[in-house]
Amino acid sequence: MKRAIVVGSGAGGATVAKELQGRFQVTVLEAGGAFRPCALPLPAVEGIRKTGLLFDEREMSLVFPALQIRKTPEMVLVNGRGLGGTTTICTGNALRMDQDLRALGIDLDAEFQEVYAEIPVTTVHQRRWRKPTRRLFEVCRELALDPQPTPKMGDYTRCVGCGRCVLGCPHGAKWDSRQFLHVAQERGAQVIANCRAERVVMEDGRATGVIARRGLSRRFYPADLVVLAAGGFATPVILQNSGIPCEPRLFVDPVLCVGIEYEGAAQQREIEMPFVMQRPHYMLSPYFDYVSFLFNPAWRRPARDILALMIKLADSPAGAVLPQEIAKPLTDVDKRRLGEAVEECQEILRRFSGQPVQPFLGTINAGHPGGALPLTEQEAQSFHHRRLPGNLYVADATLLPQALGNPPILTIIALAKRVSRLCAQMAA
Repeated sequence: MKRAIVVGSGAGGATVAKELQGRFQVTVLEAGGAFRPCALPLPAVEGIRKTGLLFDEREMSLVFPALQIRKTPEMVLVNGRGLGGTTTICTGNALRMDQDLRALGIDLDAEFQEVYAEIPVTTVHQRRWRKPTRRLFEVCRELALDPQPTPKMGDYTRCVGCGRCVLGCPHGAKWDSRQFLHVAQERGAQVIANCRAERVVMEDGRATGVIARRGLSRRFYPADLVVLAAGGFATPVILQNSGIPCEPRLFVDPVLCVGIEYEGAAQQREIEMPFVMQRPHYMLSPYFDYVSFLFNPAWRRPARDILALMIKLADSPAGAVLPQEIAKPLTDVDKRRLGEAVEECQEILRRFSGQPVQPFLGTINAGHPGGALPLTEQEAQSFHHRRLPGNLYVADATLLPQALGNPPILTIIALAKRVSRLCAQMAA
């Protein structure tokens, strides 16, 4: 049986591993280790915050290793590190966002149907919304913003409303890609954690395997097929280390939260992003922002008394992922659109409160990187960039042509299924 190396175990990598195991002997290389939810209770964190010891967002990785944090002059960049990738620290949203792919002539209807058949998608969490969330939903409806309960991946009958979605669901309510990874392993796939892929080795125009570091040693993993799904920050670095240039472009879906002090809001005990509102160039959703709560001086209030709305921006693809750094500025257009969104959030919060409010802004953070090797009309059928050897594919947000300004996981899974189908043709 031919051998396939899949780099990354998040939404794209776990999907490819599940789909290809049996056709290939699959080995998954994951840079991080086993995932464990953050065990530190919020009251303990609030106590630490009062000491003044929390002053740099990168400190979060010390108590929650599954979180990888980088900083640029304008924002904090966050992604998952470990088995399951960023799916373990996301909010479990199941939004189909393939309009830009469809504009290129890419039809993923069949793949999305498969996803819906394999992953439970539900809005049953709406029954558990707390009173402030229900009131906020009604205010947004009164403002003709068309709020919609967010479809979530998983079994939300198990949700207890602990508000820790982004810290790793401790109750098994939220789906993450480790479930696909387990299926792949049951079928015979090998998963190697704490193994960071550095570059793809190529001979005579074909990929022959991957060089990866594990501990202090490097090893060559031979393969007949290589699929890179290490995420929008890591996949471009692996490609460039392999002599394959990427485009000087990067989008990240910046998040900016607008909060008010509202006694007893208890948003920290609510499911994250319970409903969404789609606006031109961004989306809005209720969200308790841990990054801002822990490190932003404007958020030095009791967690129970903060009510916030998230702005998730479909940003310009400015910047680039470089081997030694990530360059990601906000353009003037991005800043203008964020300003418009802030005004909209302030109006919603004024209506909600029923009295004058003093909104405060959060720290801009982002965790949906992509776009460094985007699909074009020329790749609409092959899903394979001309710069890549014939047996090297990419199966993550690196392929997306534009920022979504929305949760990308469902779309990445469907995209990875299409890549898997194309790769399967090489197994014969």
